[in-house]
Amino acid sequence: MKVLVVDDEPLARQRLCRMLRARAPGDELYQAANGPEALEQNRLFEPDVVFLDIRMPGMDGIETARHIGQAAQPPAIVFCTAYDQYAIDAFESRAVGYLLKPVQEQKLEAALAAAARTTRYQLQALAQDTRQERRCLSSHTSTGTRLLEVAEVRALLAGHKYVSAIHPGGSLLVDESLRELEEEFGDRFLRVHRNALVARARVRALHREKSGEWVLELDGVEERPVVSRRHLAELRAVLEHL
Repeated sequence: MKVLVVDDEPLARQRLCRMLRARAPGDELYQAANGPEALEQNRLFEPDVVFLDIRMPGMDGIETARHIGQAAQPPAIVFCTAYDQYAIDAFESRAVGYLLKPVQEQKLEAALAAAARTTRYQLQALAQDTRQERRCLSSHTSTGTRLLEVAEVRALLAGHKYVSAIHPGGSLLVDESLRELEEEFGDRFLRVHRNALVARARVRALHREKSGEWVLELDGVEERPVVSRRHLAELRAVLEHL
């Protein structure tokens, strides 16, 4: 079995690793100190189980779990935390187990047994049923995992295989479909074309080009998404209330 232990506290991380090694010396163990490291380790090693701390600086465990759950073959996630008030959020992120620190051996055995009973198909279904939207989008590149806060995205533009998230610093390729992103972030983004969503709060003006096309001016970027005739009336109605 391949296991990833994620915790920003080195002592807690090492203690859990010792318990796991004592239980199954042949298991492959990997470690990460924060959310972004966890996403990269998950991409590189494809663990079967992730033991994930919740209260971490920056990207917390709940946010990290949502990203891990988007993988084609997501691992089973077991949350480990000293704060039991996070239990509801943990199970809304579809963890298969929840352990309070300091972790007890009997509880650890039960969590691993639950993870072993959960099939990959079940994990994919659970991940797709997660109700809370993420704070960041992630992209796996040749240089590692990159994160982009959703609040920084001005537009989401669909290409042949990927969606480009346009932001003031450039663009980021994400491997989720425009429809999936619209379903998750529908309150933040507005459909203006079959290939384009724009951030409602970042729309500055609607212009008509000499060619007759309607385009949107967005805050902080040069990209001007085209507005289709089908969505023009709805967009105008939205702009009246911005």
